[in-house]
Amino acid sequence: MTALELAQQLKAKFGDLISAPAEFRGEITVQVADAERITEVCAFAKQSLGCDSLVDLSSVDNYGEDPRWTLVYELYGMSHHCHLRLKTNVSEEKSELPTISGVWRTADWHEREIYDMMGVRFRGHPDLRRILMWDGYPYFPLRKDFPLAGKPTDLPEIAFTKTAPLEGGPFVTVAGGKDTIAREPRVRNPEN
Repeated sequence: MTALELAQQLKAKFGDLISAPAEFRGEITVQVADAERITEVCAFAKQSLGCDSLVDLSSVDNYGEDPRWTLVYELYGMSHHCHLRLKTNVSEEKSELPTISGVWRTADWHEREIYDMMGVRFRGHPDLRRILMWDGYPYFPLRKDFPLAGKPTDLPEIAFTKTAPLEGGPFVTVAGGKDTIAREPRVRNPEN
């Protein structure tokens, strides 16, 4: 069994819902045309194709394009040692698709992270709440329209007693400097 054969079996089962397999650097990817049917496709991949492991589930922000988000499902079969990548798109207006946590339990945390960082919701998820940012955080920090320097805000009694350290951002470093400590934002701004 090869990844290409797995993709061809998906195509045979679902027809036009699944794109022709695309190969890049030895990896096979198929596009699922309707995000509403991703759970059905994933269940078939697990039960009939032996893709018993969801290795990763990630999202791509295609800011300025429609559909805005691409979700990427990395599947693996322990018995046949093949990887298969599924992709599906979600528009900004809808920004919701069904959960696959009933297919692979590990999807629970992956979906929570995508919701927390991108704002894409998963209908039917057993516990869809923030996993990295605190409850009440008003933004989705991995969206491309979120500024790297952060946003100024004052959120009293939520995680901090003073202004939340968003401005200047935890991820903004300065190129150069004598070492990594000098590039660390908190070193440059000691009052945080």
